Parts: sequence; structure tokens; C-alpha cells
Amino acid sequence: MNGADWVWLVVGGGLGAGARYLLDGAIMRGRKNAFPLGILIVNVLGSFLIGVLTGLGALVAPNWVAIVGIGVLGGFTTFSTVSSETVLLAQRGRRDWAWLNLLGTLVVCLAAAALGILLGGLFPR
Repeated sequence: MNGADWVWLVVGGGLGAGARYLLDGAIMRGRKNAFPLGILIVNVLGSFLIGVLTGLGALVAPNWVAIVGIGVLGGFTTFSTVSSETVLLAQRGRRDWAWLNLLGTLVVCLAAAALGILLGGLFPR
């Protein structure tokens, strides 16, 4: 990875984080103390997209896999927010939502990534 690619990776990370903030905010607007559906959707979408990118394999140049996968999608998705939201849900007495957030995120994101890899692998090599 050269210097320009590294700059694109950093810019992509910022764009991904900004997109996460906007999408989560749009979904959660007016839903204070609700189930963190916005972050769940962000992580499922990001897992699916990185799955597609992975499934495309050699069709995508390695530097663009890093820029889009690590930069944009790495900035877009967030495990740390899932972790803190899960703890906050449990602290508010919503242990049912906490478990749903933790296990639901794991299961649905894995399924989304697997589907993305499958679909990405359908493109002719």
C-alpha cells in the first residue's frame, strides 16, 4: 500500500464513520432509550457489504479491498457501540434487549456476511 492508498484508507474510515452516524441518527431519531436498531442495521449492512467485497476476491485490487473494507466499512461498522449499548440496556433493566442485541447482532451479521460472500462469489472470474 502506497502513501496515497493510505490517505484514501483514512479518508474512507472517516466517511464510513460519518455514514454510520447519519444512518443511526436517522433510524433512532425520536427513539430515546429504545432498542439500538440503528446500530444493528448499520452492522448488518456493513457485514453484508464486506462479505460481497470478500466474495469478489481477485476481481477487486488488493489496495481497494483495504480502502473499502478496512477504511470505509471498518469505519461504518462498530463492535464497540454494540458492546456499550448492550451494557447500557442491561443497566437499564432491559436484559432481554441486551441479550437480543448481543446475540442478534452476532447471528444476523454472520448470516449477512455469509450471504454477501455467496453473492460476491457469483460474479464470473
